[in-house]
Formats: sequence, C-alpha cells, structure tokens
Amino acid sequence: MTQENKTIIVERQGAVEILTLNRPDSLNALNPALLGELDRYFNGLCDREDVRVVLLKGSGRAFCAGADLKSEAFSSDGPGRTQRQMAIQRSCAGVIRNMRRCPQPIIALVHGSAAGGGMSLALASDLRILSRDARMNAAYIRAGLGGCDMGAGYFLTRLAGHSLATEVAFTGRFIGAERAQAAGLACAVVEQDALLETGMEYARDMLKAAPMGLRMTKESLNILVDAPSLEAALVIEDRQQVLLTGTADHREAVAAFLGRREARYTDT
Repeated sequence: MTQENKTIIVERQGAVEILTLNRPDSLNALNPALLGELDRYFNGLCDREDVRVVLLKGSGRAFCAGADLKSEAFSSDGPGRTQRQMAIQRSCAGVIRNMRRCPQPIIALVHGSAAGGGMSLALASDLRILSRDARMNAAYIRAGLGGCDMGAGYFLTRLAGHSLATEVAFTGRFIGAERAQAAGLACAVVEQDALLETGMEYARDMLKAAPMGLRMTKESLNILVDAPSLEAALVIEDRQQVLLTGTADHREAVAAFLGRREARYTDT
C-alpha cells in the first residue's frame, strides 16, 4: 500500500513503513509543507501499534539538503520575521521530538548529501545506513547561524563524542560515509542500490522481537542516554524487564525457544 502526500510518500510492507522525502527537485530541502507532513506523520505513529519499524529515505539525488532557504518562511523580511522564524524553529524541533517520542525504531537510509536539517533527521533516527557516496555536515554554520540545530549538538556529542561534534559544528565540513561509520554514526555502509534491502534486513531482525519489547527498548534507550548514574540506569532496566515478563508474548518467546520454532506474537 502506498500513500502519496504533497511532500512525502508512505509505503507499507507488512509491519514496516517506508517514508520517503519527496521533493527531489529541491534535493528534499525542508520547507514548511514538508516539515508539517513529517511532524504529523511521526506524531501519528505514537498511536499506531500496527507499524513496528520505519525506514526513512530521500527521493532523487540526495537524502535531504537541509532548510529550503528559498522558501518564503526563511527569506521573507520585514515586521514579524522573528515570530515567523520562531514558528519555523518550533516546527523543526517538533519533528525531531516526535521522531524520538514515537515507539517505532527509525532507520535512516542516507544517500548523497544530508546537510544541516538533513543531518539532523539522520541523527535523530535510531540507526543510520549510509551509501558510499553519503556525506553529512552542519550546514547551519555556513548560513550565518549557529552550528547546532534540530538536535544536532545533542545527538552528535552522544553518538560520536565531543571532539567530532565540535569539528562538525564549528567548520561545517562534510563527513563522508567511511568516517561516519568509524565514528559510530552509521551501522553500515553499502552501495546505494543496496540501501533499501539492507534497511529491510535490519527491520526484519527487529520484527523478531516481541512488539512491546521493541517499543520499550526504544523508550528505555531514550531515557538511559541521559541517565545520571548506573543505579538510575539499572532501575529503569529492571522496571522494563519486570513489566515484560508479565506478557503473553514473553511466555510465547520462551516456549518458541524451547521448542526450536519461530515465536508467534500477539502483542499481549
């Protein structure tokens, strides 16, 4: 099943949805229409237990070129500019917030440029698979702005460390696929025509987990990244495991393991 909106395309393959940024003539640059559709899509996922994994990709020659500076939202001057820019910033932040809040793991399939906001979308995803030609940069610093936007400073320091984060944020230099993988920003680097199938392979592995177990794992990882201590982390993990041992799916998983068969989950 395929659903095509103005700026995104959503395709369904079983419990996996493939979300495609669909502004290829603009290298999928982020304008208010695209930001709005992304915000609504990720916000809507919070109540959709039928979708268990999301693959995020771009159409055309690039993943996402960042903000569409030709858009009136960015270029229009005069009275009210600050208020318009705050509305845009809040829209950008809302997309990132909903990507982290939704219970489905998000796998970014990055080819070509992921610049500025495009890099932020990739970093806000749970996994990143890059094509060999993929490259990312903090384009915001080269637009007369700060080098941290849409969560990039938060994610970069946690995923790759402070040293790489400062290099990226201060210089706006591109990081290629191989270096991104070496820094821990990518779980795989493949040929561009293998991106989708590689993403589906990761998704199929995730679907072998019990539905509630997968959802709670994302929730726990979101909290644990800022856990103040080992003791706090252990409390969160203990809570997760105790809750999940009470599910029928846990009992089914144990029975399937002992019976050497595939588990048949019911999300109960």
